[in-house]
Amino acid sequence: MLGLAVGVGVPVFYVLDKRVQAEFDALVWQVPTRVYARPMLLQPGMRLDADTLLIELGVAGYREDGGDLPGTWSREGNTFRIGTRAFTDLDGPVPAMRLELVLSGGKLASVSDRKAGKRLESARIDPARIATLYGDVSEERRLVQLEDVPSLLVTGLQAVEDRNFKHHHGIDPWGILRAAWVNAREGEIEQGASTLTQQLVRNLFLSREVAWSRKAKEAAYSIIIEARYDKQRILEAYFNEVYLGQHGNQSIHGIAAASEFWFGRDLSTLRTQDMALLVGMIQGPSLYDPRRRPEAAKKRRDLVLAMWRDTGLISAEEAKQAMASGLGVSARPGVASNRYPAFMDLVRRQLARDYPADALRGAGLVVLTTLSPSGQVLGERAVSGTLDKVQRKDGPALQAGLVLTDTDGGEVLAMVGNRDADQPGFNRALEAQRPVGSLLKPMVYLLALAQPDRWSLATPVEDAPVDIVLPNGKRWSPENSDGRSHGTVSLADALALSYNQATVRVGMEVGPARLAELLKVLAGLRAQPNPSLILGSVDLSPFAMAQVYQFLASGGQIQPLRAVRGVLDEKGKALNRYDHAAPPAQEGDAIAARLVTLALQDTVQRGTARQLLADGLGHLRPAGKTGTSNDSRDSWYAGYTGDHLAVVWVGNDRNEPTGLYGSTGAMRVWSSLFAKLPSAPLDVGMQGLEWGWVDAEVYATTEQDCEGARRYAFVAGYLPPEHVSCRRNRWLDWFRFGDDDRRERREQRED
Repeated sequence: MLGLAVGVGVPVFYVLDKRVQAEFDALVWQVPTRVYARPMLLQPGMRLDADTLLIELGVAGYREDGGDLPGTWSREGNTFRIGTRAFTDLDGPVPAMRLELVLSGGKLASVSDRKAGKRLESARIDPARIATLYGDVSEERRLVQLEDVPSLLVTGLQAVEDRNFKHHHGIDPWGILRAAWVNAREGEIEQGASTLTQQLVRNLFLSREVAWSRKAKEAAYSIIIEARYDKQRILEAYFNEVYLGQHGNQSIHGIAAASEFWFGRDLSTLRTQDMALLVGMIQGPSLYDPRRRPEAAKKRRDLVLAMWRDTGLISAEEAKQAMASGLGVSARPGVASNRYPAFMDLVRRQLARDYPADALRGAGLVVLTTLSPSGQVLGERAVSGTLDKVQRKDGPALQAGLVLTDTDGGEVLAMVGNRDADQPGFNRALEAQRPVGSLLKPMVYLLALAQPDRWSLATPVEDAPVDIVLPNGKRWSPENSDGRSHGTVSLADALALSYNQATVRVGMEVGPARLAELLKVLAGLRAQPNPSLILGSVDLSPFAMAQVYQFLASGGQIQPLRAVRGVLDEKGKALNRYDHAAPPAQEGDAIAARLVTLALQDTVQRGTARQLLADGLGHLRPAGKTGTSNDSRDSWYAGYTGDHLAVVWVGNDRNEPTGLYGSTGAMRVWSSLFAKLPSAPLDVGMQGLEWGWVDAEVYATTEQDCEGARRYAFVAGYLPPEHVSCRRNRWLDWFRFGDDDRRERREQRED
């Protein structure tokens, strides 16, 4: 019998040895690619209020717990104490800090390093994780080396799960005898005596079938692994493989991923009670789930703490204090599969230029995006809250698309593609192509104002019936929205009051072909250069319109909108960076953009967007333009402040009339967003411009105190060449003009 056993056993072990060695040597875990929002930059003087800060902390998984541990905060009035987590950004590692923030008057008054006891010029809060790109399996894992695991966790694991780990050779005979006795007594397999090595084998190579054959194979694999590899390698593999929870279809593997999932913190920051909870959960992650079964979890944790105390790993006092503490788990799991589907659509689209989808999933990379959690949350609230208010019971189901950007660098801060923002599917912000209407008018005036020798904001324009013969022989005679013509108006008024007839006259002089070319340059859009393009007869998405308006909001820079800042490899090294600054604006572009912005600010002051003043947003000095398509099927608003641009579309998927205008639909969403979003007032720089007072009746400069005189901004050096005066020496003006000029001006006054 012995010879038979040896004759059979040796070849079997030889085959198993080769198989186990090959599999263990080739052991490569699939680590998901993680996607993060932008870190929150803190600088004294920036616009920030308590509500916005709390949104940022909440999305990033911070919890209210003193503010000393990483991932925690506390508040006393307008003073916040925050323990930030360490993270790696494009410029390298950023250490954890203990900060103190003081808010005052809607601004961040000061930022201090509590540990160093000094004020800071800037600091960063680690970014929120917003998505995970898994590979073939949905396994959450973050690989660690054994030296990175806290020593108490290493020794504490062995004390609870395998006290004889250092001395056995894969199996524990005494444990097997004990388990065999219990199983024989019960008549079935009720108890095991698995060593850490056996647990590792079961997780890596075998099924969880409860059978003697599986136990025999498990023991053989364990003996082989112990013979081939040292204890350090086995422990490291165990810490990276151990199963410690479930979130939907995502399984949590490894001690580092579990630390993030349960506590929202790095492994190195775990306290004694935290480590005890994780070790206790190994026996049954669902049985001792601290979020769903806190009482059972605490009982199991305290049992582990008692074992550590009895084995001398911790003192009796430390055990007592740890047992008295709460579980300390974060309310929200530190794992995100796809929290913001509309924004992630844009991320995937932009990453696809350099990374095929298969190259990202399960690759262990880190994708750093531009998303502002507070901007995203406030945008979602603005969309859902406003549509609930303006939705008519007998009207079509309203939908919306919203894009929020940073005016300084072209970063997309938020995107909402659905009234139900969490719902994936058709992304209206990115994919819906709808007629933009008057939203395109500022680009017509931009082209005109780029010719200061011909046009200025004060240039008189006829808002009168216009009749244009189209290339197909048909005639086009657009009317104003109020059905009336308004005579001679200034170019600034034509834009602020959104007069169609005046805009068409300007646009036809500028040329529809130039407008089409401008759209191509700014956003890569291809539009037919038909006269109707002047009044926005083109279908574009909210994202495309945000790209167009970014030129105005940035002060004349061509800034490609981007949602990705960069991609890091598994070691934190930057593989790609997308945060390169756009070329500075050309002087002529910048000046023309400033002039249009001044006119769009006037749109808010007394034009189609004046409701924003009643909403209390006058302090932002915003610039913006409403847009409405035929039969009120599409409601648009594009507006910007000193920090932010937001483009909003409201309509319905069946293209039915909504009864909403730009000011009563999309602008209401914009207003709701900016009522909460901290943003700086829009200060239009006057470089290259000069102010002049213009006569009420003729295109000429005059004195400020003259009746009807109005102040306009001009390109420097291009004020009206003539001057008229309302003072006693006004008769001198007769010598400055010829007889024909005097006759024409006299007739204009009489009219």
